[in-house]
Amino acid sequence: MSSLYPIDSESREAKDLSGVWDFIIDPDDRGIDRGWHLSPLKGATAMPVPASYNDISTDPAVRDHVGDVWYQREFFVPASWGDSRLAVRFGSVTHHAEVWLNGRRVAEHRGGFLPFEADISDVAIIGASNRLTVRVNNILDWTTLPPGELTYKNDPANPSGKTRRQTYHFDFFNFAGIHRPVYLTRTPKYFIRDISVTTEINGRDGIVRYETDLHGNPDRITAVLHDAEGQVVAEATGPSGGLVVHGAKLWKPGNAYLYRLEVSASFTGGQPDVYRLPVGIRTVRIEGGKFLINDKPFYFRGFGKHEDADLRGRGLDHATNVRDFNLMKWIGANSFRTSHYPYSEEIMQMADREGIVVIDEAPAVGMNFFGGDQAGEKIFCEQRVNDKTLAHHLQVMRDLIERDRNHPSVVMWSVANEASTGEDAAVPYFTAVAEETRKCDPTRPISIVTFRPARSAKVEHLFDVIGVNRYKGWYENPGDLGSIQRDIEHDLRELHEVFGKPILVTEFGADTIAGFHQQPPAMFSEEYQSELISLTASVFDRLDFLIGEHVWNFADFATKQGPNRVLGNRKGVFTRQRQPKMAAHTLRLRWNNARK
Repeated sequence: MSSLYPIDSESREAKDLSGVWDFIIDPDDRGIDRGWHLSPLKGATAMPVPASYNDISTDPAVRDHVGDVWYQREFFVPASWGDSRLAVRFGSVTHHAEVWLNGRRVAEHRGGFLPFEADISDVAIIGASNRLTVRVNNILDWTTLPPGELTYKNDPANPSGKTRRQTYHFDFFNFAGIHRPVYLTRTPKYFIRDISVTTEINGRDGIVRYETDLHGNPDRITAVLHDAEGQVVAEATGPSGGLVVHGAKLWKPGNAYLYRLEVSASFTGGQPDVYRLPVGIRTVRIEGGKFLINDKPFYFRGFGKHEDADLRGRGLDHATNVRDFNLMKWIGANSFRTSHYPYSEEIMQMADREGIVVIDEAPAVGMNFFGGDQAGEKIFCEQRVNDKTLAHHLQVMRDLIERDRNHPSVVMWSVANEASTGEDAAVPYFTAVAEETRKCDPTRPISIVTFRPARSAKVEHLFDVIGVNRYKGWYENPGDLGSIQRDIEHDLRELHEVFGKPILVTEFGADTIAGFHQQPPAMFSEEYQSELISLTASVFDRLDFLIGEHVWNFADFATKQGPNRVLGNRKGVFTRQRQPKMAAHTLRLRWNNARK
């Protein structure tokens, strides 16, 4: 498949198939047996794409459905698209997808947060209507990322006597559906399949190294680099090479500068192909315990986030994304982590454009019981996270890096969040993950986000940066603001003493109901969240091994229902509707007067 994002050019066309599709749930997962992929869906309702299907309907059976649902729409292939390579590309389908075109199976994909495509050149009917059908399954098990498991409850209303329930050990709602755009694409039969870019700095010059992957035998390949004003600044020929930019303008946090790389390929017996790719010249490395961007120390200020909004759930929404970037700049944030899964390509493109630094995280979350009924049992074992899980995890890292390696905003890969890293069997597992990640991209540091005390953490030494989640005054000593500074400093110093690695505080915070006020501060009030953040952050200023602070969370988000959640997780410093709480003003004052 082509990993390049769909664009229009002299040789390419991309037709957005987003819109209102036909939709139906499949209560007993028998749609294939009933031939739903072979004909128009009967009894279907309207469903927007992209969007999660869960909150669109008023029916709780749709919101809480476990298993298969079906999407379908028709589209027209223009007659002028004949003698071309045609493909259908999905930005993401959560969590498993099977795709048919005109009744013929064309693709299957496992994993809910990365793109896939189907070559439909031999299946599509040119100059006529075509029917696209997608079966979406949201079931999580111990071989998926994130993992989960099915449970069954007695239900007298169910003929089988059992009702299927999805359980999982991560704290966000398991939204499902076609979450990102679906494109019908046309390229020449022989085409540019992929372009990989790395950048270096040599004095005042920038070096852009490129490597192409081509389908077909090229006669000639040219690479031309344009500056932001459209002027040619460097040229090269061949499938790979280096472009030297004298007096290069660098991509910097808060001051993004993007060049445009234009790659053209002509093919024996085929039409030429042209692809244009934004390029930011910058370097990333760790030295002397500091995180360096363009050889200058960088201190992370920002958030863990979620792709989450009213009604659309995890579906791509440009208005929400643009608002989020405006709020990050307003508050003085310079970075975020894609907790706890890869975000859309469109968000990465915005980060490139706006100069916001990104830690790109795999969907390896929920690999822990957190003191539930199964506390004390092993996560990394044959019955749970096993060799099949590892194989999928490695493939996810390969696919994630292939998708996002050209984004200058992405400065680090995070392989997991809050896994049970104190288990002996976690060591070979994460050794394999770390080695594969470095192999796929030796140019960026790698990280893992841990919650464990230093003395019981067994895999953290494998990584360049240790992300630390700590909830002093909330889950630990709840309501006790007086112990926060002492406890957080003790934990962070111990981690650094044990591992000698740069530390990034990736999560700290408190649930807060907007409009709740209490003095003296009490849990869930806006005063308590603001005070907790201030007290915790004041410790960071005296720890020279700390490379950043990310508050949990940017905005309130949906979770599964439970007695400890009031319509979701309320740790956002912004509401789910993207309005500030008191803590947002506290952080704005701190970050806009930052000393680090």
